[in-house]
Formats: sequence, structure tokens, C-alpha cells
Amino acid sequence: MPVDVRTAPPVANALRRNVAIIAHVDHGKTTLVDALLHQSGIFRVNERVAERAMDNTDLERERGITILAKNTAVHYRDTLINIVDTPGHADFGGEVERTLSMVDGVLLLVDASEGPLPQTRFVLRKALERRLTPIVVINKIDRPDARIQEVLNEIYDLFIDLDAAEDQLDFPVLYTSAKAGTSSTDAAIPGEDLQPLFDAIVDHVPPPTGEADADLQMLVANLDSSDYLGRIAIGRIFNGRVRIGDQVAVCKHDGRVQQTKVTKLFAFEGLRRVDITEAAAGDIVCLAGIEDITIGDTIARLENPVAMPVIAVDEPTVSMIFGVNTSPMSGRDGQFVTSRQIKDRLERELLGNVSIRVEPTDTPEQMKVLGRGELQLAILIEMMRREGFELQVSRPDIVTKVVEGAVMEPIEDLVIDVAEEFQGVVIAQVGTRRGTMTRMVNNGSGRIRMEFRIPARGLIGFRSQFLTETKGTGIMNHLFAGWEPWHGAIPTRITGALVADRTGVATAYALWNLQERGEIFIEPGAPVYEGMLIGENARANDLDVNVTKEKKQTNMRASSADEAVRLIPPRKLGLEQAIEFINDDELVEVTPNNIRLRKKVLAMNMRPKRSADS
Repeated sequence: MPVDVRTAPPVANALRRNVAIIAHVDHGKTTLVDALLHQSGIFRVNERVAERAMDNTDLERERGITILAKNTAVHYRDTLINIVDTPGHADFGGEVERTLSMVDGVLLLVDASEGPLPQTRFVLRKALERRLTPIVVINKIDRPDARIQEVLNEIYDLFIDLDAAEDQLDFPVLYTSAKAGTSSTDAAIPGEDLQPLFDAIVDHVPPPTGEADADLQMLVANLDSSDYLGRIAIGRIFNGRVRIGDQVAVCKHDGRVQQTKVTKLFAFEGLRRVDITEAAAGDIVCLAGIEDITIGDTIARLENPVAMPVIAVDEPTVSMIFGVNTSPMSGRDGQFVTSRQIKDRLERELLGNVSIRVEPTDTPEQMKVLGRGELQLAILIEMMRREGFELQVSRPDIVTKVVEGAVMEPIEDLVIDVAEEFQGVVIAQVGTRRGTMTRMVNNGSGRIRMEFRIPARGLIGFRSQFLTETKGTGIMNHLFAGWEPWHGAIPTRITGALVADRTGVATAYALWNLQERGEIFIEPGAPVYEGMLIGENARANDLDVNVTKEKKQTNMRASSADEAVRLIPPRKLGLEQAIEFINDDELVEVTPNNIRLRKKVLAMNMRPKRSADS
């Protein structure tokens, strides 16, 4: 169908392409960006470049996931291609939503064996709603269990299911091995390099639209900071042009207009930022020198400031209480321990994280933090403890809302991939958490994929239990699906805790005697205090124990040696496992060097009274 030239928006720059790479976790986004960077000639021949160069924070490298969206740019012939690497986990969906505002097309990356998974659906729905041009890339085609044609059919089904427009269904398909750095337009013909992918981006992704001679409009989609330049705004110029030294207006969310001056201007060149003096419509650039700018603000012409629509972000579904560490061991290894320091850090997080909210509580020592999921909040806590903060956090709780007098709760689509032998136990587990099965697929490979609809609160604490039951071989993914009426009570942890009844140092002799009571979390020599959880009781009740007890020495000795103390290795809980483990009357104490579990009420003689009153 021919395009009416009179109604088509003008092309801002025919030699620009702005594209985002979207996919599920571990489908190869960052590896593909690595290969694109190398084959574009950005790096010198002898330059040392780390694997997964775009995952540049310690936390991303340790976990093998992308947490923060990042920009890069490569040259292909005469065209500059701006590439955004987006997170693959649903908890970081706020990063995806704002990066899609900067681009005109998306590379939808799908694993040749796993096919489309929940996050694939989430990001693709957002891209299709924005009328972005899709290019489908089926990755890892060299996997021995690749099922390329079936996956392609599943992708078509997904597009149709998401009500894709007719022109969006006519997408090009490329078959790649990101690790080998090859791509091909035919699955039967192996590729030699990524040139077919570069050609597809140039040929199918439309150039950015906008008018370079119109009034300036730049939407801020990301933030960075520098010790020398202050806050740096990253975004796309939709109309107009900007130069160093220009006086510009910043249109804020609340309608205020702030006058400022552009002191530095950067463009992306591979992994670096390069100084430029001018940028125009269609460019993705960084502006420095603008104080108090936040994501969603519009940088506009001073004489005629016109704000762009604010980036819409889905509502948070999970909340946690962040508070000052009140344990007897507070202040021992943390640098920032006061409520003012924690509050300031959370307010800084709000500037660059559009999907998190912070609300006050009844006491100034605590703040309620709302986010997309447990993982997102756990990552925030982990970043804070690495920065030197001490805090204590509560068990995650879900966010509810009242619609026409009925309490509504968030519902998740849960996709589980397990070996056939674990099918029964997983269905039983999900059933007790109010989950209902919607689909089951058996590809005959010995593994089964099951899809459930489950309340978000049913997933709190489920992951660790699920991995235990499936012996670590199960794969689970979930995605926010909407709001439904309250589904009723869900049982929490059925076991009790072993709680230290006094302050001191744990002894091997005491731990040896407690092993038969349940699973131990600490090692001999660990400092403990009254009210600290030192293990999981095998029974349903909490048990106060003396973990500092020493063996009595007498002057009587048997002819044989004393019985050897044989300790079972303790179960070390990471931050996420600790958050999932605790009950409503417990907290996780987080410091730079330690993660401890504790009761909210530390004094043993106050706890029964407290629970009886409530």
C-alpha cells in the first residue's frame, strides 16, 4: 500500500538507525552486541575487550544478566546504528519501557531451543504498541536441541496473539549464532559473519523521523552521572537541534519550566562517549550540565518550550519495608547507617529508576519501597550493601488496590520447564499457592513446559522451594498478567526457626547438638545475639536455643578419646534466599559483610506476648 507523502512524517536523518535488542533472559542479547561491536571495526586489532562488554557492572557480570539498559553505536558503511541493550528480566521492565521510547525498530532475539518465553511476550507487546518495526533473530541455531521451524511458528503465533498490525507481521527472519558471530537469511545455509544482520537493520528499520529545523524537543530516557560534569541526561532528539552553550528549557513532570545551559554534548561511539558540538533530530545523545533533571523530562527550546508525553510505566506489584539496622551488631561494618542516609540513597535511586516508588511509614526509621518484583528489590538492596549501607528489610508483600469495593491483587503468568519426573510435585506446589494450570506442552525431549496463572504473593518464597524439589534442574519465569479479585489465603513457610536465646559466639559443640533439630545457617565462631535466626526448625514451631553452650570439662577421662564433633556444612543463604525464607515476624539484617536473619522482636520473653496481643 503506497504511503501518502503529504501525511508521512519527515525523515530527520537518512543515515541513522535507532534499534533496541529485546529478548528473554539468557537468549544472547549482550553476546550479540559484542559480536556487532567487533565486526563493525570499532575496536583496534590489539585492543583488549572483556566478554559481554555491555554488562559493565560487577553485579551484572556475577549474575550473568543485564540489569541496566545501555547505549552503544556502530558504523556500517555510511550509516550510524544506535543500539540499546535492554534487560531480559520482567522485574526490570521499567528499563525496557523507557528505552523503547528512543528507537524506531527492535531486534527480537529468541533462543532456537527455548522459543518465546514470558519476557519475550512482555517486551514485544510494548514494542508493537509503539508501532516499532520488528526484525526476528533466531539465535543459538547451533544448539544440538535447536528446533528452528517450530520456534518460528511459535513467534508467528505470538505476534498474532498480541494483535500485531499487518505490516508488523511481514518481518524479516535471521538465523544467528551470536557466540560464533554469524548470521544468515536461510536456516539451511550457514552464515559467515553478521553482514546479513547489518543489512537487515539498514533495509528494514526506518530512519528516525522529525524536523531538524523545528523547535527543540528531546525526551530524557536515561540518566548517568560524572564526578566532573554532574548529572548527564541521555535521550533522543525528536525535533530541532542543540549546540554546546545553548540556553534551553527543561519541562518537568509537574509543569514547571527550568532554564539552563548545555555545557557538554556527547554521542556514542562503541563503548565510548565522544565529544560533539552539535546534534539534530534523530540522534541519541548525552547532555551534561543540567541539574535536577529526571527521566521523562523534556529538553526544549527556551522561547517555546513544548513538553513531550511522559513515559508510561506499569505499576509496582511488590513492596518491602527498608529500615535502620537496630540489631546489637549494627554499625560494626557499615559506613552509612542512619535513616537520613538510607532515605537520601533511595531518593537518588528514584531519579534513575522509573519503576520504583518510595512511600513514608508511621516511623521515620522505616520507608516502604515498591517495585516490580522480589529480584528488582533484592538487586537494589545488594547495590546498597556494596556501597557501604546497613539496613534491615521485611518480607516482600504484594500491593493491592480496591476496585468497586472489591480487593484486587496482582496476578502472574508462570512458565515452568522441568523434567517429566518432577511434573507431579511442581503441580502440587503451585496448586497449594492458588495457581491454576492453563497449558502443558510435551515436546518429547524428556522435559515438560507448563503454564500457570498464579497470584503474585504465591511466588514469594516459591523459587527456592522449586529449585530444591527439582534438584536445581527446573527453570521458571513469570510475568505480570493483570489484576484479579483476592484469591484467598496462601500458606506461608510451614517450618519454624531455631532462634538464639543469648548473645555470644556459636560453638561447634552446641551446633553439633542442634543438628538433629533442623538445618543450621551459621558456622562455629560466628557471633550471635538474642533473637537471631541460626537455623530452620524441622517442626512448625520456633525454638529458642543456646548456641553458645560449651562442653563441660572434668578431671575424669575415659580410656578412649572424646567423641569427635562432626558438623554438617551449614546452609548459607544469599540475599534473595534470605528474603524468601523469612516470615512476617522476621527481618533480614543486611550489612556490607554479612546477611543475618532475625526476629522483629529480639527479646525472647517479649515475643510470645507480642504474638498473643496481635
